[in-house]
Amino acid sequence: MKTIIFIGTQKSGSSREAIRIAEKLGYYTVLFTDRLSFIEKRTEFPDVHLMQLCELNSFLEIRSNIYDLLHKAIKISAIVCFVDGHCHMACLLAEEFGVSCFSTQAVRNMEDKVISRQIISQMPYAPRFVVLFDDLSLTYVQDRIKTGFPFIMKYPRSAGSKDVFLINNEEEYVKCIKRIKQKDPDNPVLVEEYLDGPQYIVEVITYKQVVFIIAVIKQEITYSKRFIITGYSLQLNLTNHFMESLREAVESIIHNHHLETGACHLEMRLVENKWKLIECNPRISGGGMNKLLKCGLGINLVQETLKIALGQEPNLVPVCRQHVFAQYITSAKVGILKKVTGRKRAAQCPGVREIYVKPRKGTMLGPPISMGHRYAYVIASGDTEQEAEANAKYAASQIKFELTPINTVKEEARESCKTFDE
Repeated sequence: MKTIIFIGTQKSGSSREAIRIAEKLGYYTVLFTDRLSFIEKRTEFPDVHLMQLCELNSFLEIRSNIYDLLHKAIKISAIVCFVDGHCHMACLLAEEFGVSCFSTQAVRNMEDKVISRQIISQMPYAPRFVVLFDDLSLTYVQDRIKTGFPFIMKYPRSAGSKDVFLINNEEEYVKCIKRIKQKDPDNPVLVEEYLDGPQYIVEVITYKQVVFIIAVIKQEITYSKRFIITGYSLQLNLTNHFMESLREAVESIIHNHHLETGACHLEMRLVENKWKLIECNPRISGGGMNKLLKCGLGINLVQETLKIALGQEPNLVPVCRQHVFAQYITSAKVGILKKVTGRKRAAQCPGVREIYVKPRKGTMLGPPISMGHRYAYVIASGDTEQEAEANAKYAASQIKFELTPINTVKEEARESCKTFDE
């Protein structure tokens, strides 16, 4: 059996779409997951032919499981990952079993924020930053990044804005250092200057050393304890100057990371007409990004990434150009979900192309402290960028979460409750 092995997935979004696509293409799909809830709700994954619980951070355990599979007459065609933190592991395994197509070292470089920052440290696209190992004094930090408050602190292996903090004063700095070091005392802390300006996602495929910018998506950022992206606008009418400067920056960053073949997305901020790299990730964006690109450009980027992993040439030519906007929905209150209303009304609104609601009745919801606390999204199109945005926001406003309030919920308890990641 021709088999594609997936290292981890989310319940929805790009990573789950990859499994569905692989199944439709006729491949036997194997999922290694560390989420017991997936095993318990096995029937919700009909596109996964074999699901196995294992420790995703253990190369030896996964490798042993794959060798066991080889005794079952499977033929491994690809080993891939579309989620944070395990892309490099998937590349190492692909090399071990002779199906490697992506640039393994480049994936490792992008997956670690400290390594990535050090790679571009001498480039004009790098923000001022310092990596803290032992000297955690505020004076040392501000001397190195040459700025006062505010600045940004990150856990180097953070994902989904969960461990990215805006520091406005010394008290927040001390609290943040303590929190990050308690979580992982053996790893450094990354501190960066705060950058002000519009932010974009740049979806990129590099194939045989040629860099293809698939799409540029402007982000709408909401700040409430964390930086949460609540809106995505596909950019179609960009000036030549904009695209030329962006392409120069993207190609330089990609080449310095040595990504010769593979998918990635870069988060770039335009600061006083100069591009700065916020971070890069060796995979397509999660959530509804693949659906956004299909609606706007007719490109199934997950499928084309899978084709590269299978040793096939991707088709990256857009078949349409449609203004689309994705509006995400969060909750302002803490409570247990009683019911969701307005989905039918939203579906009947102008331009609506896609609606997705993640939580089910009985789930605890709360204000977002990570990207996983975005509970629904609406993708809508329009004749202009502004119309697409207006259509998406109006349709999203129809969707309401009715909650049973909880009088006292500690922040720590809420963070550890069941959440729905991208």
